[in-house]
Amino acid sequence: MVVPPPIKAPNIIKYLKPYVLRMHFTNKYVSAQVIHTPTATVASSASSQEKALRGSLETFRDVAAAAKIGKILGERLLLNNIPAVSVRLKREQKYHGKVKAVIDSVREAGVKLL
Repeated sequence: MVVPPPIKAPNIIKYLKPYVLRMHFTNKYVSAQVIHTPTATVASSASSQEKALRGSLETFRDVAAAAKIGKILGERLLLNNIPAVSVRLKREQKYHGKVKAVIDSVREAGVKLL
């Protein structure tokens, strides 16, 4: 008697949003990165700690710096052929101030938000 193999559950990777935007703010710096969730790798990132950006930023932690980081991240995403990302905010992050500046500047760079 031949027993058929069990039916597998659908792969959860199909239902995950592949690219997720994460932001981190400290008292000194602003950083944002896009993570590829199926492989758990960083697809692209931008931070106010980068040496190339230090000359162009007046301060490294305010809303203007956050907007600049979002713009640079959006350009890097388009160079890496990533047209859309989803945003996952931490519990304490509200869509206001630095968070809004990063998200709006990524959107203005041409990346769609899911």
